[in-house]
Amino acid sequence: MSQPPSVNYAATSARPGWDDLPTALREALKVALGTDIASAGTSVGSGFTGGFAAPLRLADGREVFVKAAPDGLHAYGAYQREAEIVPVLPRAISVPPIVTTAHAVEDGTAWFAVAAERIDGRMPGTPWSPADFALVTANCEVMAAALTPSPLPGLESIVEDIDGGGFPIDQFAKLLAGDDEMPTGFQPWLPQRLAELVDLVALYPEALAGASAMHSDLRPDNLLLDQVGTCWTVDWNWLALGPAWGDWVGLLPLAHHHGIDTTSAVAKSPLTSDVPPEHLDCWVAAIASYMLVNLDAPPPTGCTPELRRHQRLMGWTFLEWLAVRRGW
Repeated sequence: MSQPPSVNYAATSARPGWDDLPTALREALKVALGTDIASAGTSVGSGFTGGFAAPLRLADGREVFVKAAPDGLHAYGAYQREAEIVPVLPRAISVPPIVTTAHAVEDGTAWFAVAAERIDGRMPGTPWSPADFALVTANCEVMAAALTPSPLPGLESIVEDIDGGGFPIDQFAKLLAGDDEMPTGFQPWLPQRLAELVDLVALYPEALAGASAMHSDLRPDNLLLDQVGTCWTVDWNWLALGPAWGDWVGLLPLAHHHGIDTTSAVAKSPLTSDVPPEHLDCWVAAIASYMLVNLDAPPPTGCTPELRRHQRLMGWTFLEWLAVRRGW
């Protein structure tokens, strides 16, 4: 039986240290924070980019978490988007508040940094436990309620993103037509289910329509559980309009892989209890299709090879979740 790769989400990135940042940016942050930087922690190992991301202890006793990147990396725009979004999110959502931002140019390269309050927390889902799954599920329900209908103007819908080619979901169709080679390492039944998967994905205009603002990149390394059980959500740079259940359902396949009873969870949750099963399956199939794109290609500029292992893990577990639900 095929098995997915193992991914250590605490060690997927390759980030610079504080001393590797340009002097101009470090000085700009010092001015923006209004105090000296007493010490810098080690850059976190989560994520798939080469952007700086580490805690800083300030001379006035505060602790912040700073992310920074140069123009030319995907993280440069992503960090700016997060700095715009976080301050306007509903207060019901637990998200580390933005403290300040800083810009600098050194040797002709523009840099951006964003500092947020540091949360003393841990990543859930490594592996998923029933207790962590319950905390994250409750958080997703609070987020969905606060973001439905979307309080944020100007968001593009997932359906529009798919229609415009920004979220490619035609990989199963390409495999069925023979336009791409069948990926290795996946379930042996995949070739026989391609037609059904293509039909599932085709339901997206109805299945993925919605007026909720979705995080759209919710995964274990974008969540933090603190010591009192609060679930914090980070990395708000992929927001889109879609169904209120979309973010939570995107966590279920990996949770199922770790032994969580997601069948009962779907039946009980107010997010999904009255959603047509085909709609949930459409979303999971769409994500699986997306994950199978460029599996063997070099990672995009600024991303680590672990991104491709992540894709394989997600693609495999999403397909397996569908197999259980659909009796494949």
